[in-house]
Order: sequence, then structure tokens, then C-alpha cells
Amino acid sequence: MDAGAAQPAMDGSLGELVRQERRKQGLTLAQLGKRAGYSAAQVSRYERGISPLTDVTVLRRFAEALGIAPQAFGLTAPPEVRHGQSIGPAAAYPRLPRPRLAGTPRPGDREDTVRRRKLLANLAVTAAAAVGAPILPNGTTPIRDGPAVGEILVTRVRDAMLGLHADTAVPSPAILRADLARAFTDFHACAYGSLAVRLPRLICAAHTLTGEGVDDGGLLAHPYLLATRMLIKLDEQQLGWMAADRARQAAEATGQPLLVAEAARQLAVLARKADWHQQALSIALAGHQQALSIALAAADHPALRGRKPTLTAQRGLLIQSAAYTTARAGDATGMRELTAEAAAIAQQLGPATMPRDHSGGFSPTTVQLHLISAENSAGDPAAALAAAKAVAPGSLPTTERRARYYTDIATAFARLSRRDDCIRALLAAEHHAPEETHARPAVKSLVSGLLLSGRTTTELRGLAARVGVLT
Repeated sequence: MDAGAAQPAMDGSLGELVRQERRKQGLTLAQLGKRAGYSAAQVSRYERGISPLTDVTVLRRFAEALGIAPQAFGLTAPPEVRHGQSIGPAAAYPRLPRPRLAGTPRPGDREDTVRRRKLLANLAVTAAAAVGAPILPNGTTPIRDGPAVGEILVTRVRDAMLGLHADTAVPSPAILRADLARAFTDFHACAYGSLAVRLPRLICAAHTLTGEGVDDGGLLAHPYLLATRMLIKLDEQQLGWMAADRARQAAEATGQPLLVAEAARQLAVLARKADWHQQALSIALAGHQQALSIALAAADHPALRGRKPTLTAQRGLLIQSAAYTTARAGDATGMRELTAEAAAIAQQLGPATMPRDHSGGFSPTTVQLHLISAENSAGDPAAALAAAKAVAPGSLPTTERRARYYTDIATAFARLSRRDDCIRALLAAEHHAPEETHARPAVKSLVSGLLLSGRTTTELRGLAARVGVLT
């Protein structure tokens, strides 16, 4: 049998085998976790099958901690080690599907090419004042808002990632860090027009400085993490895979636990979203397990168990992401259990929101916000609305989080066929974050469903026009 493939034990699942051996030796969950390098909660998840035991490295840790042969887990003997290097296959980090950049053309792509080029020129005028970029002499009427802003943002980020971005001026690392801070502000304020100018320039400049050997302390990882989150939001998964993989590599090069953990969290989100389009249930379930494994394994990394509140918050964010994945797999009980674990961490940290750059923040309020989405994903919109009652929108830390709140409750209302409430929630989201609301595919889908499901009001037609569903 290949050393990289684990097969279920003859007397039951691998998690059950761990449980049996642990009990036979009189070990508690915490004691076994200390031996294997995991928390008691993580060991419990492995035993109950919530977190799948599919990673060879994890299985070897349990075999060593329990003092049993690796063959009990369907593994061969440990690989030979020579001069400190393992000889043979290893699986220290879950590997995900490679991004496919050359996707199938979408309807209307050719017709939109000229229009997008014109919009790109106009957008440079719109964001020039905020970013400090020169205004082109042939600039025309600026685009203040509209569904095209999201398309332009994706196009410019893609060009920057492929080395096609025209803005090649490279500022000093200090200026670049200041511009990165402004990019985070743009994201949290849902200022897509400004971000569409700033983020591509950051990516290009960071690549140049990294190529020159500048020790940037994450100057390349940060823009790619931000780009990944933006691409996830705009449902650009293929480009998101590419950005996430670059973010992971850049984060690992820095050795900073927060950056590495955030890269793992975003990879878990992409793994989860990729499975929504699979038609075979077995493939989808395997993908959910991969997403869950990435998030929970990263959450249990020793580097996140220090005393720094930011590290603890990042661990909570990873557990929160695992909860959402569990909800997508149809396990509402597991989702609520993981959410409760994240909430306990948040309560321990107190009411302050942290960290805020990439994640949108972690606090008792943001955990409750996340629960609204998770209940929707688990198929219980009534529970989602009940969770929403515990959140005061004004207490949410950013405009982006408030927009998510209203979009999530709009989703719950739509599933309960409460059309008027759904429209009001979407209009509230638009009031707080027009660029976010007009550009997001999730909102377009909701509005399209409203147009088809009942009477069309003036308010709905106006919203449909602004999000680009009606022209």
C-alpha cells in the first residue's frame, strides 16, 4: 500500500479507532491532544468524524502518540530519514486544485471588451484624487458607481497578477505600506472604485520590491490576501485560486503565523466554494472535508496558541470558517458546535474587534454575524433571522460588515418568500455600501429572483437597474 494513502481500519472508522485506543490507555482528550500536538476539541472532532482523518501526517502523529503501529491506520512504516530529510512522499499541507486561468468564455465577453476598456479609462479619473495617480488627459465622465466597477476591479487585478498592469512606478517600502493601509480602508468602506486603482498598483510594486530582494515583512503577502478576499466576494474563483496560492507562498516565506493562518483560512473558503458547482455528491463531500481539514488543522497549529490576542483571534476565525463549511455540508449541529467554540474564544478576548486588516474582525458581535450566514447555508432561514436579532448593525466594525448583515438577512427573507422584507433589506445594504451591493453576484442573483417571483414595484425595478439586472 502506498504510504500516502490511508485506509479505514477493519473495526470501524479511523476516528473511532483513535477513540478506542485512547480509552483503552485511559487517556483523556486533553492528554492525547498534548501528546499529538492538538487541542482536546480538535481530538474530539477527529474522533467523531467532524474533522476527517485523511492527512497522513496527522495519522502518523496519532500512531506515535498512542504507541501503535502505523499499519493500524492503513499506513506503511515511517519513511526513511537521511540527513534530516524524509525519503518518500509526504503530505504536510493539504494541496488544493490548481487554478485554471483559461476558463470557458462567458456569453457577451467579446461584445463587452470595448466597453470595459472605456470604463477602465474612466475609472482612473474617478479614483485619481483618492489614490494620487495622475489623471489622463483624455479622461471622460468618471464612473461613480455601478455594476461595472466590480468587473473593472477584477480585470485590473488579473492584469496585475499576470504582469500586464501599465502602472510600473515603484514607491519606497514605506510609501507602499501606507498605500496598503489605505487599500484596507477602501475594502472595509466598500470603495471598489478606489480599490480598483490602488490594489493592482500594490501587487505590481510589491512584486518588484520582492524581486529586488527587499525584506518587506509581508509586503507581497498582504496585497494577495486582500485580492483573494475581494475575488471571493465577487465570485471569481479561478483567479481567486491563483491569488490565494501566491498569498500562501508569500506568507510562508515571512514565517509570520498570522499571515500563514489567514492564507489557510482563505484557501479553506475557496475549497468550500469550489464544491458548490460539483454535480457528484461524493466529490462535493470530499471537497467539504478538504476545506474543513484546512481550516481546523490551521486553527490547531501551535503558533496560534501563544498569549497574543491577535493570534487567538485568528484561531477563532479559522474555527468560524470551519463552522460555515460544516453548515454547507448539511451538518447544522456541527456548525453550531463550532460556532459556540468560536464564540467562547471571542468572549475570552472581550468586546474589542481584532484583527481587522484581512478578516473583517473577530469579536462576539462578528461571530454572531457569521452565524446568520451559517444558518442560511445550513438551510434554516428562520434561525438565521433569529440570529440576526442579536446583532445591532451599528455595532459592526466596518461598512463591509454592515453590508454583509443586510445581504444575509435579505437572503433569509427571500428563502421565506418574504419579498417586501427582502427588498427593504437589500435597499438598506445599498444605502450603507452602494458599490458593494451593485457589484456582488450574490445580490444580482437575489434581485433576479425577486423579479421572477412576483409583482414588480418601482423600488425593485430601480434596484434591478442599479445592480445591472435590468438595462
